[in-house]
Amino acid sequence: MTDGPIPNTAGKGGFAAVIVAAGQGLRAGQPLPKQFAVWHGKPVLRHSVEALAAAGARLIVVAIPEDADDVAAAALSGIAHVRLVTGGDTRQASVANALASLEGEAPEFVLIHDAARPHIPVDVIERLLGALTDFSGAIPVLPVVDSLSVDANGLMSGSADRDQLRRVQTPQAFRFADILAAHRAWNADHAAGDDAQVAAASGYEVAHVTGDEVLRKLTFAEDFMTDLPDIRTGMGYDVHRLAAGEELWLGGLLIAHDRGLAGHSDADVALHAVVDALLGAIGEGDIGQHFPPSDPQWKGANSAQFVEHAAHLVAAAGFRISNVDLTIVCEAPKIGPHRAAMRQKLAELLGVDTSRVNVKATTTEKLGFAGREEGIAAQAIATVVATDRKFER
Repeated sequence: MTDGPIPNTAGKGGFAAVIVAAGQGLRAGQPLPKQFAVWHGKPVLRHSVEALAAAGARLIVVAIPEDADDVAAAALSGIAHVRLVTGGDTRQASVANALASLEGEAPEFVLIHDAARPHIPVDVIERLLGALTDFSGAIPVLPVVDSLSVDANGLMSGSADRDQLRRVQTPQAFRFADILAAHRAWNADHAAGDDAQVAAASGYEVAHVTGDEVLRKLTFAEDFMTDLPDIRTGMGYDVHRLAAGEELWLGGLLIAHDRGLAGHSDADVALHAVVDALLGAIGEGDIGQHFPPSDPQWKGANSAQFVEHAAHLVAAAGFRISNVDLTIVCEAPKIGPHRAAMRQKLAELLGVDTSRVNVKATTTEKLGFAGREEGIAAQAIATVVATDRKFER
């Protein structure tokens, strides 16, 4: 931020901006007004100031609460061509003060924006400024998608035609001379009306341009929940040798083959890799700790129960399975004909949709034990997401 006079660079052909940041933001539940609260690593106000500066605003006037100069200056430290003015008791009064401070620079256009809307897409700004060729003002709007009800003491007393209604956002764009005159002529309730209404009350035409959902306003404490979701990933790898006289269980399926996998349980190498991936994601050791080969109860056991046990542990730890990716490494049998059935079986065992499970296969180009068809290997990666944390919005 710069002190002293601002260069007259917002004149003919350029645009200036006004950011309304004089409110208290009490509903946001922050220890200071929400426009100065940290959101995504920086004060909320700084997000919109930086966005407008990057979009070409040559002068940005920020209306702030009384006695907030120090906190505002700290929030905007290092940003050039920013001027602070004290806001009024209402939004309209704050905008009027900011516009009056711009009179000496007399920019051709001005964007008026709410500090609580930190994201400003450049394409919205372009649409707004483009509309000022034909109109005195332009505002970004979005359709109303929900049904509407007229409230009368908590009871429905009617409805409204949502096709005729639009949700209004900021920034709102105006020819500077017109909006300055409109604010000076405004004699209605100073607590009512945004800048588009002020302009319309003076007979100026205000166009609609397409807004953007990213322009939503930070209002409630939940909007400042920036804890990232607890996402964890585990990897599993297993190998079993092929032996005559054994059944071949692979991916939860009994597959016809001249040999099967040898091991203490049914030796389903694919399911074992998935189990280890799930256990790894939640820090619960490996399959050998939960189902030790020294324990006779697991001799010949169906590995499906191991997968179900691991999925239960994931849920008990406060997580849900996001996805599992399984790779089977072998020369034979061919996995392609069984891929869909394996995927379905795994999804059933994990209690997830099949879209969250992937099964693929590869060979080692005749290299190593798998290439010599001495055994089959499998590798799995599992991602789990915490269910007991609030997600960022």
